[in-house]
Amino acid sequence: MEKGQKCLAAVRIRGTVNVRKEVENTLRMLNLQRNCHATLIDDRPSFLGMLRKAQNIITWGEVSKETISILLKKRGRTVGDKPLTDDYARKIGYRSLDDLADAIYNLKVTLKDLPRVKPVFRLHPPRKGFKRSIKKSYRAGGEAGYRGGDINDLIRRMV
Repeated sequence: MEKGQKCLAAVRIRGTVNVRKEVENTLRMLNLQRNCHATLIDDRPSFLGMLRKAQNIITWGEVSKETISILLKKRGRTVGDKPLTDDYARKIGYRSLDDLADAIYNLKVTLKDLPRVKPVFRLHPPRKGFKRSIKKSYRAGGEAGYRGGDINDLIRRMV
């Protein structure tokens, strides 16, 4: 992990009707092909540019280690739609899913580097709904765009 790098979570909150093709392609590159899908990425400039390009359709922020652990345990899937287990984590060289979550948080491994793991988490719509409009940015009183550490609360409501 380079100095200052963080693990980010990106969640798609809107559909793609009347959206430019380049934004749809960006969402496809981020593995966010459906509404309420989430993925974990690092904050290198290429990813940040992709997030900014699709900022009206997704929300993102710095994710905590506990939230990554919850995502892996409850929503992590392997190819064949089998849930991630501690046995799988041991098979690839980690003691448990918490150990794997720690490695992902510290950017030692990425989701796409893990063998036979789907790089996307399928989530439910948030419990009690979105608090504000999904058509406005987070800073302007909406839900879309960059939200910092508040992404953890949203993800916990969606798991």
